[in-house]
Amino acid sequence: MAAVPSVQRRLSPLVAIVLAGVLVVAGGPATAPAPAEAAARDSYRVNLATTRDYVQQTNFVQCVGTSIQMMLNIIRPGADRSSRTQRRLQNLARAWSGPTPTGFQRQGASVRGWAASLVIHRAGPYRVVGADSLGEAMKIAATAIREYGRPVGLLVWRGRHAWVMSGFEATGDPLLAGKWKVTKAYILDPLYPHGDDVWGPSPRPGTAISVARVGKQFVRRQSNRNSAWNQLPGQTRLRNKWVLVVPTGPVRRGIE
Repeated sequence: MAAVPSVQRRLSPLVAIVLAGVLVVAGGPATAPAPAEAAARDSYRVNLATTRDYVQQTNFVQCVGTSIQMMLNIIRPGADRSSRTQRRLQNLARAWSGPTPTGFQRQGASVRGWAASLVIHRAGPYRVVGADSLGEAMKIAATAIREYGRPVGLLVWRGRHAWVMSGFEATGDPLLAGKWKVTKAYILDPLYPHGDDVWGPSPRPGTAISVARVGKQFVRRQSNRNSAWNQLPGQTRLRNKWVLVVPTGPVRRGIE
């Protein structure tokens, strides 16, 4: 495949967490609520990525290897942005992607290899999950980012491409608010600025985009029961699901 030109634009700065609130008592002075009450009620925003974390894939098949590379850069700042590392991570993900059905030649790596590669690189526990709706998928991703402070992988284009979700904006703190929803997401698309003729343009890295816009490319996984993708090990349970690679626990320190 032809090499992809390097990205000229830079990411926007790290977006800080926003937590603010004031309770006004009728007929009296404004008083500050308890921190937990304010956090549960107010909007919440976080982006884990910095300008140095984004990496563009060097060809049109290494989206998983590049996504792993970006996620490791976020988890361990300054880890590596080289094309050599990207290729190595792609090969690792392919090696852990499992066998393919007879006659099926995989061009890239599977979501299974994606999660396994993060675990192998001691990025903490990660697993593949499937959601029944876009809204549920966004809440799963936001909760994982909020609880564990690590990015989430999104399987887009019905399973043909990989994105990294590095942050989000929501109507409340996922860990404290009773009712809340994700309104925007911070996406790192390793194909930026190329995008796809069918699925649309790549989001600009570091910019929060609406959930509706995320949903134009992050859709249900390929639903054809007889497709080669759905015959891969562990893929049947992900059929017709929005598929994510999410952290499930804290990173164990002192073992690297």
